[in-house]
Amino acid sequence: MTAVAPPDIVTAAVEGGEKKAHAPGWQLALRGFLAVYLLGAATLLAVVVTEATGVAILGAVLFPLGLTLVVLLGWELVTGAYGLVPLAAMEGRIRVRDCLRVFGWMILGHAVGGLAAAWMLTSVLTGMGTEPDATGVQGLVDLAVEKTVDYKEAGLITGLGWVTLSAVLCNWLVALGVIMSFSSTSTSGKILAIWLPILTFYALGYEHAVVNHFTIPAGMMSGADVSIADWLLWNQIPVHIGNFVGGFTLAGLGLYFAQRTRVDRSAASGHTDPAAGAGGA
Repeated sequence: MTAVAPPDIVTAAVEGGEKKAHAPGWQLALRGFLAVYLLGAATLLAVVVTEATGVAILGAVLFPLGLTLVVLLGWELVTGAYGLVPLAAMEGRIRVRDCLRVFGWMILGHAVGGLAAAWMLTSVLTGMGTEPDATGVQGLVDLAVEKTVDYKEAGLITGLGWVTLSAVLCNWLVALGVIMSFSSTSTSGKILAIWLPILTFYALGYEHAVVNHFTIPAGMMSGADVSIADWLLWNQIPVHIGNFVGGFTLAGLGLYFAQRTRVDRSAASGHTDPAAGAGGA
């Protein structure tokens, strides 16, 4: 049997969070840097396919390959860490400042990697600017505007509330996708478990901070009338906040308290190998 029982999934998630906290900062940043390229490539693939066919669900079906590769390679998404690392702190395995250190290094990697991936992928897409109307360019521009200007035009309360709630719901699914990678011991089982919630979030158009580290700069580089202030204030910052709330409370704590018993927590206090059962993202 390759299936892992829910209580054991929680155990693996806690151990995975602890392992991340013990990794060197530069390594967390590097993993975060590399991960954005995979998410960016998957996003661009989904946008190109959707624009070429007019069938949005095809893009949603293809998009999860990015996160799947991130998890299987052991690379990192801070959105996944939002759901895992605080659980290790709750059990006294790490400190709160260890959580902040993990988040900070990963976000640094995402920020630099997102800009690099956006430049590389859009440069190739447009033939270094010689094909400005290539399939996918308008899709990137539209996404960048939808993720910033649309919220801005909705107003301070409505716009920020809208984007933040979308981010909460998004990372409920994304963090569960990362946690679900612990639900099987086989590669095929892990892939299927990750694919389902990630397909759902993308199809629903929810806001994911790491994807947006690529998508919005890529749209701006492709001609979207979006300023850096629009990007940061009307998307990136509130989306990180919403993703943290959704990943930590709804995904992490929800599963933890639904499955973790007092006996489990007591047994965990005598744990041995923090790397056991841990994966990427």
